[in-house]
Amino acid sequence: MTVEQLRKQFPSLSRKVYGKDLVYFDNAATSQRPSSVTDRLLFMSNECNANIHRAVHKIAVDATEEYESTRRRVASFIGADPKEIVFTSGTTQSINLAAFSFGEAFVREGDEIIVSEAEHHSNIVPWQMMCYRKGATLKVIPVDDSGSLRLDVLESLITDRTRIVAVTHVSNVLGIVNPISEIGSICHSKGVPLLVDGAQGILHQVIDIQKLNCDLYAFSGHKMFASSGTGVLYGRKDLLDAMPPYMGGGEMISSVSFKKTTYAPTPGKFEAGTQNINATPTLAAAIDLLSEIFADKELLTENRKVTEYLLDYFSSDKRIHLFGNPEDKSMKIPLFSFTVEGAHHEDIALIMDKMGVALRSGQMCAEPLMDRFGVTGMLRASLSYYNTMDEAKYFVESLDKAVKMLTR
Repeated sequence: MTVEQLRKQFPSLSRKVYGKDLVYFDNAATSQRPSSVTDRLLFMSNECNANIHRAVHKIAVDATEEYESTRRRVASFIGADPKEIVFTSGTTQSINLAAFSFGEAFVREGDEIIVSEAEHHSNIVPWQMMCYRKGATLKVIPVDDSGSLRLDVLESLITDRTRIVAVTHVSNVLGIVNPISEIGSICHSKGVPLLVDGAQGILHQVIDIQKLNCDLYAFSGHKMFASSGTGVLYGRKDLLDAMPPYMGGGEMISSVSFKKTTYAPTPGKFEAGTQNINATPTLAAAIDLLSEIFADKELLTENRKVTEYLLDYFSSDKRIHLFGNPEDKSMKIPLFSFTVEGAHHEDIALIMDKMGVALRSGQMCAEPLMDRFGVTGMLRASLSYYNTMDEAKYFVESLDKAVKMLTR
């Protein structure tokens, strides 16, 4: 499949913005959706719009099968057991669920939680909230000037009071693939479980949970071509079994009385109430396309060429400072956060928007990382497999024009 053939599956990519062809470089925030996903959402809304796991009528049975077959598809995609797949509204809910439930089961006053300096707020704040509630301490793995995690520091941070380490697979600011398997080995050698924020990793890495060496892995559907409001928390089954429910309500129970409630087996005990019955099956449609992309050497090679072209550009333009530039360039995904000397990031983003280029500007929900690098915000260009070399070249030309307009 060529990039152009892939693009035809995404209707939104053909739209115009201010009379210009859309160049969508904000994929780290939300990817665009292929027709197979929107068709699936429409099918579920029109043909299977019934609550799941409850009624015995045909539509409810069909809806339940669509939902549970999606669970099996997700499990197969990452090499897990379906009982280890909990559906959520996205990475944020997945991590909040993990932080609350893990904290209730395993964290006591004086214990320690470790995160990294490169985390999205969604992998900082839930752990802070849990630490406040339980009287625990939050510790931080620093990043070096290139944006890479200081793994030499990690080992010294872990003590006999450390209960869990939570790190990102790929920073949404730095675009660096972290060595999760190595981090997992360090953690497990000291008897500490590892949670991974996979919001960016799920799209740019083939995930094999067994090889990845983590205990919990969270990701969102809307960053991997599926509908918004969909997400996954993978958890090692024995760990999930030991964690109490995050929410109470319908369907997460085994038996309810005013004296005592018992809970459904994992993963059901974590899925209280009516689930996102129409949108969750779009995960299966998105995974089908993503699996096809991962198996297509031509697409992957072209995506790598575009990545290297932009990495060379950002590394050579003296007006631009690129954040996240690892020594091993193969560990860099097509995500580039940068600042321009003498120009405000939001001003550039607004000018680029008028040229049809969609970028992200601001703190990218990573304020501590901004503080680490001494900036108030950055620009971010993040690409997916449907972005072309021509778009990359147009982006470079447009950025040059914008910078000249603002720095003369």
